[in-house]
Amino acid sequence: MNGCYALSERRGEDGEAIPVYACRLVSISTVQAVVVAPVLAQEGEIVVMHFKDFGILRAQVARALPTGFAVDLLLDDDSRGKLAAKIRWKKTNTQKQAPDKREYPRILPRQPRSVLTMADGTLHSCFVIDISQSGAAVSAAVLPGRGTPLAVGALVGRVVRRLDVGFAVEFTSIQPLEGLEQRLAMQPG
Repeated sequence: MNGCYALSERRGEDGEAIPVYACRLVSISTVQAVVVAPVLAQEGEIVVMHFKDFGILRAQVARALPTGFAVDLLLDDDSRGKLAAKIRWKKTNTQKQAPDKREYPRILPRQPRSVLTMADGTLHSCFVIDISQSGAAVSAAVLPGRGTPLAVGALVGRVVRRLDVGFAVEFTSIQPLEGLEQRLAMQPG
């Protein structure tokens, strides 16, 4: 399940705003959660997360993982009971989604962490929110401007717009569906 998070003690490049990043919830209980994320948190850091079905969750990082972090949820007994009900509901009810009418349907990559390669050769870790044959939605600690050329893994494109938690990249050419996720994990060149 996709969501977003903020590290409440960190500030953005302007020194004031707290950046918000996309993430993916891997598992959740009423006590802990595991999240895949573009910007890794350190043990002990406070994280505020939002997931559509679970709402806003405040947590403390229990341990850093190579692709994200595990957190201890900071909930009172009443909130823990409400979360338990939401988790039970989610497990027993599948959401009916509206059909995707895009020319190239979006998929959630199994391994959403990748690397951005900027035109000057600098590398930045990133989280791929979703991907299609024509582009990707990305969240990272950097926020390149519209028109910026870059590569997401080995997929070359340009930034076409900003998102609430990142930016959209349009690839320079339509990519074959077969091997798309593998190219996401590769470096350009």
